Amino acid sequence: MRLERPILCLVTDRRRLAGGDERFETARVMLTRLARDAVEAAIDLIQVRERDLETAKLVDLVADLVDIARGSATRIIVNDRLDVALACGAGGVHLRSDSIAPAAYAASGFKRTPAVSGTPADFLVGRSVHQLAEAVEHGPAVDYLIAGTVFPTVSKPAADRLLGESGLRRMAAAVDVPILAIGGVTLERVPAIAASGASGVAAIGLFLPSSVPMAEVAAVVRAQFDRVGSAS
Repeated sequence: MRLERPILCLVTDRRRLAGGDERFETARVMLTRLARDAVEAAIDLIQVRERDLETAKLVDLVADLVDIARGSATRIIVNDRLDVALACGAGGVHLRSDSIAPAAYAASGFKRTPAVSGTPADFLVGRSVHQLAEAVEHGPAVDYLIAGTVFPTVSKPAADRLLGESGLRRMAAAVDVPILAIGGVTLERVPAIAASGASGVAAIGLFLPSSVPMAEVAAVVRAQFDRVGSAS
């Protein structure tokens, strides 16, 4: 599935953002600043992926980001912690590839029956996938998929484990929900991602503070998707 406007997802990594500083309060300040930049840049999703944070600190962080995004088009998505997402009024939950199957939520009416599940009708459920079979299995039960690792990264350089452009293209053609590419996403690689039929990108490094403001990075990504779409 390919949308007219690409979906941009900022994935958080507090240690990378803080240069390895282990102090939570330092990272919390930096993450809130990053979230404000993301809201100003109209980033669609901020996925809070801080898997090792104790629950109380994760709740504090997510609550901060929900407050910052309130009234904007940016949605806060919590990685794998449905309880935290609901407690903080976040916009959705993102399931890891080894998490509970999203069909279990759908079967119980999770997404569309607030009286039963306690969730808003527009609460998003996403899923990470690494193989075509996973995308086909879970696509019908989610609102979007994040597919990767597409390109080599510092943490995942092994070529035999990469999805690659061809794998991303097969996934995008096989499902009816938006697919976002993750892993090694750079501005130079965005045209190839757009040409694959993906609906957007999810990234950490692409959106980290640099000499190029996040709003400018987002504008370039959107322009590249538009350019590829116009040419196709």
